[in-house]
Amino acid sequence: MVVPWKAVRAVALVLIGAGSAWQFQDWRYGKQLAYQARLHTETLNQLTMAAATAQQAEQDKRLALEQRLAASDKTHFEKMTNAQKDQALLRDRLATSDLRLSVLLDARSAGGCSVPATTGTGGVVHGGTRAQLDPAHAQRVIDITDDGDQGLIALAACQFYVSELSKFRQ
Repeated sequence: MVVPWKAVRAVALVLIGAGSAWQFQDWRYGKQLAYQARLHTETLNQLTMAAATAQQAEQDKRLALEQRLAASDKTHFEKMTNAQKDQALLRDRLATSDLRLSVLLDARSAGGCSVPATTGTGGVVHGGTRAQLDPAHAQRVIDITDDGDQGLIALAACQFYVSELSKFRQ
């Protein structure tokens, strides 16, 4: 059997050319893929940095809100404590008869009441006819005003809380 060496050389040259072309394409596409991978990595790093910056900004906003709300809670607690102390002092003064509550009466509705229209020489009450409240009724009035004061203080604290939250969400 005779081997045609020319044909074998031609096939060998074709195989070497194909292998070289294959290797050249591999290098070229490898460079392109490496470049694309580097671009993709850089893009992901930029997105990560942007997300981290946005997250830090949101955390800072939340921390500032928490600090404002904590200060508001402290102020609310102080106001409530002061109001309760004032009410307790007022109750004590009423209980010891150190303080007396009176109400202004309408002269027309006093009817046949024997309450004097003017104060005596030693009195300090100015204005129209006044009647002194019974200490038990005065205590109930103070309790009602205490509840009202606490409600107003709590309402102001709630309004502040809602306004701060609405600022945070904007």
